[in-house]
Amino acid sequence: MTAKNDRRGGEVGHRQELFEAQLATLFEVSSVLSRSLDLSQTLRAVLEVLHRRGRMRKGMVSLVDQDTGELMVSALHAGDAAPFAAVRYQSGEGVIGSILERNRPWIVSRVADEPRFLNKLGVYDPQLPFIGVPIRIGTEGAVGVFAAQPPMVDGLLDQHARFLEMVANLIGQAVRLSHMVDAERRVLQDERDTLRRQVRGEHGFAGIIGHSQGMQLVFDQVRQVAKWNTTVLIRGDSGTGKELIANAIHYNSPRARNAFVKLNCAALPDNLLESELFGHEKGAFTGASTQRKGRFEQAAGGTLFLDEIGEISRVFQVKLLRVLQEGEFERVGGTRTLKVDVRIIAATNRDLESGVKAGEFREDLYYRLNVMPIYMPALRERSEDVPELARFLIAKIGKAQGRGLRITDSALRVLIRHDWPGNVRELENCLERSAVMSEQGVIDREVISLAGLDTGVADHDQAPPAAPAPTVNPDDSNLDERERVIAALEAAGWVQAKAARLLGMTPRQIAYRIRTLNIKVRQF
Repeated sequence: MTAKNDRRGGEVGHRQELFEAQLATLFEVSSVLSRSLDLSQTLRAVLEVLHRRGRMRKGMVSLVDQDTGELMVSALHAGDAAPFAAVRYQSGEGVIGSILERNRPWIVSRVADEPRFLNKLGVYDPQLPFIGVPIRIGTEGAVGVFAAQPPMVDGLLDQHARFLEMVANLIGQAVRLSHMVDAERRVLQDERDTLRRQVRGEHGFAGIIGHSQGMQLVFDQVRQVAKWNTTVLIRGDSGTGKELIANAIHYNSPRARNAFVKLNCAALPDNLLESELFGHEKGAFTGASTQRKGRFEQAAGGTLFLDEIGEISRVFQVKLLRVLQEGEFERVGGTRTLKVDVRIIAATNRDLESGVKAGEFREDLYYRLNVMPIYMPALRERSEDVPELARFLIAKIGKAQGRGLRITDSALRVLIRHDWPGNVRELENCLERSAVMSEQGVIDREVISLAGLDTGVADHDQAPPAAPAPTVNPDDSNLDERERVIAALEAAGWVQAKAARLLGMTPRQIAYRIRTLNIKVRQF
């Protein structure tokens, strides 16, 4: 009786000792699962804890491949860190596949006695038990199998199985979180790829209008220079689209996947410009409460666009030259030298050669920037592009205003004749004013004139002050706006009220036309 009681007491003590070890193991497993979102790394760590503290050996996790539906061994702890062969199970195949199919645990008292045990991994002891349990996510079916082998026959297989089920539940939550993260990552990657395609389309050659010879030359240069890391200097008047060309170079280059960072050098004084470009350390100056990366660091691996480069002072030119030559700089207030891999695209509307001669722009910096110059033609030099540009801008303005806009051929003829000292930017502003003035959404010559466009008509084209002009019909559709107004004034004997009636205008409207169209009124 005493021996029997001793055995029973020993079993209870062993069961209690196992329970305490499993409880400590569960606590450590839960800690491991909360450390990382890397599922493979987490599963390996869980199996290592199970081997070291949970009194279970050769732990294995196999998960369903979401593409094929097969069970694939994802993690294995067989006593060494050697990689294991890729092993897959079909649903219902062997013990492992049957656990997935039935969604129930399977306890094998002795591996050698179970004919369905395949031992594809070749690591399990045929003389010992084997326990496998399904990995579930909520109320869904099994998404995997968690299995291990007790290191000895101890008669506590049911307790081992319950313990493995608890660990499998924890693993299931980790798998669920991993699936959610993977799904969100795929959505973000799809959005990123879509945005990249959209940005490449918007900033590619298709987004730049120009069929003139000058623009075709620019396109050819951009296609060639985009392939390399050569420094580019884009030159031309304000409003010619230098930033569009910089965008096209970056987004058609091997650096397109990395950042494209822009800075207008004319917008900041030297001290702020240095901080913007190179960054600063905490406490470098009043208000520098944290460390801040500059534009060079932000553009690492990508492209930095320096607009209005001709406006920087000679003092700052020295600092910029060092970065361009060596690729090295220090943050403001810092002592550590940083190296960056950045492609430089600069732009200016200034005559840098004259600046070099006058001593205002460093010659060495000029040659460092002027490796590949691209000259943007002024709009007055490519008047054949004006109609297409105007229609493109009208569509853009109409989209912003939420309505359809249309421009007439007569209005386009007025735009083509204009000198456009402000280039494309002036054209866009003119068309936006015209759209505001157009209640019906039709931009014609009258609306263009009301928008205050300077037609640039010379004095010798104005009405002659003396000899009577030949009679012209103001309703003639072949006349432009100025010719129609002059014809009406001639027919009305230069009485503005009568001329207004002939044109279907108010006296105030014709007075405005006379002033904006530079018509010299005859005095009788």
